[in-house]
Amino acid sequence: MNLALFDFDGTITNQDTYTKFLLYATPKHRVIAALILASPIIILYKLGLLKASRTRPALSRIVFWNRRAPEVLESAKEFAEHYLPSVTREEALAKIEWHKQRGDEIYVVSASLNSYLSFWCNAQGIKFICSELELKNNKLTGRYVSGDCSLDNKVKGIKRTLDLSAFETIFAYGDTEEDMPMLALADEKYFRWQRMSELAEPSDAL
Repeated sequence: MNLALFDFDGTITNQDTYTKFLLYATPKHRVIAALILASPIIILYKLGLLKASRTRPALSRIVFWNRRAPEVLESAKEFAEHYLPSVTREEALAKIEWHKQRGDEIYVVSASLNSYLSFWCNAQGIKFICSELELKNNKLTGRYVSGDCSLDNKVKGIKRTLDLSAFETIFAYGDTEEDMPMLALADEKYFRWQRMSELAEPSDAL
């Protein structure tokens, strides 16, 4: 059996969905409060002084703290059903189908949140490893269970879930430097849908 690992934002989709979901799932009054609280974080990120892998957990903590899980999940389901199809790449869906036809094991490995990614992946009949929001007493804490699923955390999540020695060939698809540790695991790796053996190493990828 072979294994196919797909990044989500920018690879399966043509744009960031994490930020879109924060706005989609958050009441307007809370968005305003969150923007005020998060403004220093956003400024540091825009200036390039704070990495996305640290920005996302900080924003999630502000936005999702003490939110009722059923309320967020209802928004997540709507987001997955109505918004995600509008930003999903046909090329990505075709490649996922190609792997399905071959009988490969398929995982989305993403810093996107489990709240909405679970609905999308279940609809596609594929598995996922992603940033997971902590739940206590039916409310979200805003914290991540195992950290932001990017960079080396992608590899940790993959190895925690899968025995890579069980697969004959590993395919991996990504589009930013956050995917490079995952791509390094693969026998066949694709960066922005081009096979990496045909490219110079994208060390300055954003």
